[in-house]
Amino acid sequence: MIKAQSSRVKKIINFILCGLFVIFAVLQLNDPDPVLWFLIYLIVAIIALVSNYMVVPKLVIVLICIGLVVYAAMHFSLLLEWFQTDNKSEIFGEMVYEKAYLEGSREFIGLSMALAALLFQLKK
Repeated sequence: MIKAQSSRVKKIINFILCGLFVIFAVLQLNDPDPVLWFLIYLIVAIIALVSNYMVVPKLVIVLICIGLVVYAAMHFSLLLEWFQTDNKSEIFGEMVYEKAYLEGSREFIGLSMALAALLFQLKK
């Protein structure tokens, strides 16, 4: 009984994750580099959805997670730079080309959310 409830909760969470990451993917279509970010978020959405109906090989999920970690590591210094600013609310504003740390921080956060969603899939 508990396993069935656990499975049902995971399916609901996967549907929510799928919906969120589809929305994230669509919102990226107005980005300067839409294809990359659209694909990142769409892949996460597809894995969340497919996980409700079949077992996605752990190796596939782990390899994608490694890719996300490597890409996020490329943005980590920009996140640290944003942490050192006085006006943290700038991250919610428009992109300012003189402040590359804003976009880098947003990308790091997005990659972290995608990574968290995939790590959820590895949980039994």
